[in-house]
Amino acid sequence: MTTVLVIEDSGSFRMVIKIALEREGHRVREAANGELACAMLDGRRIDLILSDLNMPGMDGLAFVRHLRTTHYQATPVVMLTGVSQAEKKTEGTDLGVAAWIVKPFKPQQLIDAIREVVPSAPH
Repeated sequence: MTTVLVIEDSGSFRMVIKIALEREGHRVREAANGELACAMLDGRRIDLILSDLNMPGMDGLAFVRHLRTTHYQATPVVMLTGVSQAEKKTEGTDLGVAAWIVKPFKPQQLIDAIREVVPSAPH
């Protein structure tokens, strides 16, 4: 079972993502922002991180910069964003963001991206 950390400030959007992932057999951990997600880097298994880009406080890219300094540094990250800013995408790619999904998206797009980034994810 793949464990996915979902970082999203919208509670309703986080719920939609969680339902879609759990239907596919993933275990989901949730954080409402980057700071709370940092506290979840506690040694428990995380196979993939889905992070919103724009969040109050610590945004998605600041979280990834922090992530890369931890023992989760090799954990793949898929960035979820409502904007398609080339500069942000370049910065994320330089930080090792594995994929970008522009909101709104269909749940199947998310599932397909996870399967591409984590080949051992449930099919």
